[in-house]
Amino acid sequence: MRVFRRGAGWRKPLASCAAPLAALMLGLLPLHSSADPFPVVIDHRYGTTTVPAKPTRIVSLSFIGHDFLLALGERPYALRKWYGSDPYGVWSWGHDALGDAQPVVMQGEIDIERIAAMEPDLIAAQWSGITAQQYALLSQIAPTLPPRTEDGDYGAPWQHMLLRLGTATGKHAAAEAIVTRIEGRFADLREAHPEWQDASAVMAWAGHTRAYTRADIRGQFLSALGFLVQDAPDGRNALNQFYIEFPAEDPSAMDVDALIWLDTGRNVEKLARMPLRHTTRAYREGREIYADKLLSAALSHSSPLSLDYALDQLVPLLEAAVDGDPATVVTSTAGAGLLADGGS
Repeated sequence: MRVFRRGAGWRKPLASCAAPLAALMLGLLPLHSSADPFPVVIDHRYGTTTVPAKPTRIVSLSFIGHDFLLALGERPYALRKWYGSDPYGVWSWGHDALGDAQPVVMQGEIDIERIAAMEPDLIAAQWSGITAQQYALLSQIAPTLPPRTEDGDYGAPWQHMLLRLGTATGKHAAAEAIVTRIEGRFADLREAHPEWQDASAVMAWAGHTRAYTRADIRGQFLSALGFLVQDAPDGRNALNQFYIEFPAEDPSAMDVDALIWLDTGRNVEKLARMPLRHTTRAYREGREIYADKLLSAALSHSSPLSLDYALDQLVPLLEAAVDGDPATVVTSTAGAGLLADGGS
């Protein structure tokens, strides 16, 4: 088994996954009932950033950060497209918030010279992989917001990312309200499903047989529902060990109470042919969930805009997969032709 950077053992969900809002506000400036005053100062892995005034020309370097800005009513001047067919890199759950805006689209590595030419007044760089050297250069262009030290490159909970952007954009109250509403929905689901508490679950990427750990945003989603999720290994770079890749010949990582296969829609046949998949309990007992392209993207973004769609779609599938009755059909898995009996 190989461990990859960015993000073995099963552990109970982190308390922060369902932490009270007050705990999430640590490290941020106090909330204000009216428009937040500037300047604001935000701590991060490379020091502190001061935002002197409300930004109006925001460049988002995060692969998912534009969703968070749009949730706050902030349309980025430029964004970094991750994947998908949308010309602006915004998935369907963000179209209404984007409206008729046409942000500059960047893709691939961070182009500092191009960003400088945009003359931004805020560079949002959580969940971007920004290095210390890049930060040193970007922070000379505009106030730049990297992730917190304790989150690594891609381990920040969605709540923290949203609240920090709320601080930087003067939208604390809006960020707080969104966090409260969505956390409340997760809490209601935990209460409604005691059978999920301490059950094991994992999201795995079908194209590369990799399982996401509790350090990853997808693992955090399952933890917030009460499931036990695989831990990232300890040691150097543990904060950035966000998945483990397992060989198809060793399906032990799939021996869980709920197994969610993420896919772009192109790996169904590969899954059907996976060696030894048929030997796993998830396969035999109908505990596999196939997530199609849109659901997989919603889970992989786990943003304030995509979480509601992800919950709407995944919860009924989890209910079917974890009800303890192998005869209960998981509809998405059946539709992909991946049921144990080959049915659909």
